[in-house]
Order: sequence, then C-alpha cells, then structure tokens
Amino acid sequence: MRNRPIPGSSGLVRPMSLLGDPVLHAPCEPVTDFGADLGRLVEDMFATMYAAQGVGLAANQVGVALRVFVYDCPDDEDVRHFGHVVNPRLVEADGLTVRGPEGCLSLPGLEAGTERFDRAVVEGVTVDGEPVRVEGTGFFARCLQHECDHVDGLVYADRLTPWRRGRLARAARKAPWSTPEGVSRLRRAQSGALLPPPRPFP
Repeated sequence: MRNRPIPGSSGLVRPMSLLGDPVLHAPCEPVTDFGADLGRLVEDMFATMYAAQGVGLAANQVGVALRVFVYDCPDDEDVRHFGHVVNPRLVEADGLTVRGPEGCLSLPGLEAGTERFDRAVVEGVTVDGEPVRVEGTGFFARCLQHECDHVDGLVYADRLTPWRRGRLARAARKAPWSTPEGVSRLRRAQSGALLPPPRPFP
C-alpha cells in the first residue's frame, strides 16, 4: 500500500520550451523561495516529463528560469533512480568518456552522439531545503550531466563536435516544430496530453 502520492499525479502538463527559446540558452537563477509555488512547480515538472515520456526535465524546459530538475531514470543495470534536485551542482564527473545517443524533450525527435562521463555526482537540496546528494553511473550519469547543463543554459547540442552540431542544426531546421505552425500543433498536442499510467513509487 502506498503511503504517499505519486509525484506528478496532481501536476499540470506545461508547454515545453524548444530549441531557440531564450530561456533554454541562459543560466538559471538559484531558488531562494522554498514556498508552495516551488512544490507545485516540481509536481508540474513530473507531470510534464511523464506526459512526454522523458527521463529528466529541467525547470527552464517549462519556461521557468530556476535551478531545478526532476528525474525518473534507469542506469545501465536497469536500476530505477527517481527524485528532484533544487539548486543542483555537478560536483564530480569522471570515469570513462562515452559517446552515446542523446536526445532532449526540447529537441523532440532528434538525437546525436554526445560525449559524457560515465559517472556523475550532483549535490543540492530538496523542495524542503534538505541536503541531497545523487550519484549515477552509465545512462543515469548521462541524465544528471544533461540536466545540470540545462540549468547552466546549455543543451546537448552545445557539447557536440562542429560536424555533429551542424548535422543536428540541419535536422532541427527540417523538424515539424521548426515553424510557427508546427509549434502550435505541438502545443495543442501537449495541452491534450494524457499522463501514462504511473509506475509504482519506490
């Protein structure tokens, strides 16, 4: 029997920021107000992440320029990692450098081989201001580095070699969401999105 609600179950699906939106390309501000609005933001971020079938989401991806991200992500051993970090800091990134396919909910339908370390440690606090330390390996380490990049105003395209970045830029110009009409269609689809059935909360 669950004794706590599934995060996102009371949240609203918010419109997704897309590549080129200014909020994605500038560093986010530290959180200083730990009131009810922060809890609602995190709930909405979980709801939006699940609706988009993602494994991580930063606040600026829903248009809020604050240093917050949520995640529900497996590692390479298929162990599920779940939570959120407020005011995250990437304090360790080491091990092997692995180039692997990486996508982003703010660049829907696209991916590119991106180099990341296979181990990462993030420190920050929860919505209640309690210290939190998250360590990840493999795919989860990639997720942690990806989300920390977001709150620093970077997207994975900024990590690519010039050739790969150019190829991704050409694909982005042809993407369905590259026109105002395409963005409108995407927004309508998002506004009508239904949350997938939630997985059991650990």
